[in-house]
Amino acid sequence: MKNISIILNVVLLLAVAVLYYLHFSGRTTSEEVSGRTAGPISPTSIAYINSDTLLKNYDFFKVAADQLEGKKDGLQAEYENRARGLETEIQSFQRNAQNMTIAQARAIEEDLVKKQQNLMRYQETLAQSLAQDEAKVNNELYDRVSEYLREYGKSHDFQLVLTYQKGSGVVYANDSLNITEEVIKGLNEAYQSETKAAADSTASN
Repeated sequence: MKNISIILNVVLLLAVAVLYYLHFSGRTTSEEVSGRTAGPISPTSIAYINSDTLLKNYDFFKVAADQLEGKKDGLQAEYENRARGLETEIQSFQRNAQNMTIAQARAIEEDLVKKQQNLMRYQETLAQSLAQDEAKVNNELYDRVSEYLREYGKSHDFQLVLTYQKGSGVVYANDSLNITEEVIKGLNEAYQSETKAAADSTASN
């Protein structure tokens, strides 16, 4: 799931950069016309979230990650079961090859090669399926967080919201600018309401 954390950081930073540019490019023009110079941004208009903490505590992501892990384990078990079955056939062929005619041995050998190729293709299919599922979670995670932060930023009059994680370029940030816990609370409340509504709808049907 490390890739999801990285992707979340990148897409949020890009989104914030675009919004920041659009916001200040328009204001700078009007200020230049009036002959005034834009002043520094007030610290109270900037905030940040810790993406590692958010991913660790956001209920939607925890559920989605568990589901992905469960699917991965199930597919891995199925693949290993097929691989063991093929290995058993190969060992059986090796034990009995000397009792077969050349034609029989060749036919079985060709069949085993095809089964090996099919197993490799099956493994590739599983990997692609998991990658698609993870990409889907990434996209939904981004949509949910960015949409919430957009509304949160407007309601709290923030001009800039950044993401932070250990190892990032941010060396220090005042704790008063950290809105992670409040954002997590809001995201989880929205997710729980959504889940409850879906459950009620299913029950009524």
